[in-house]
Amino acid sequence: MAGPRVPCVGAVILDDDGRLLLIRRGRPPGVGLWSLPGGRVEAGESDPGAVAREVAEETGLWVSVGRLLGTVERPGPSGETYVIRDYVCSVVGETLRAGDDATDARWVAPADLPRLPTTPGLLEALTGWGVIPLQRDER
Repeated sequence: MAGPRVPCVGAVILDDDGRLLLIRRGRPPGVGLWSLPGGRVEAGESDPGAVAREVAEETGLWVSVGRLLGTVERPGPSGETYVIRDYVCSVVGETLRAGDDATDARWVAPADLPRLPTTPGLLEALTGWGVIPLQRDER
């Protein structure tokens, strides 16, 4: 029997230089790995409301939430499935700082992404959605 499906959201935010906003996770799942800001949708909360809240909590930034970019499903540690809907966002205020369950937050150039330990499937999703260019194997 399949476990529960947990609605989650994420924010895809690029700055004027084409850098992507990432946070380093401070709590499970994926402690220490870099990922998009985001998290669970609370009961009664809309996706845009959840995205804006999570980004503010994890990065200190206020965002305008745009269109749905894509959806991914990831297995959770207790048999649940995280259904993550990622939205395009733009920064409208405040100063970047890590907060809540993020131990770091930074703007990352697409060329630097493969050198960071990222959550499983992140680079593939961003590449598939056209957010970052295809990465060449650097062997």
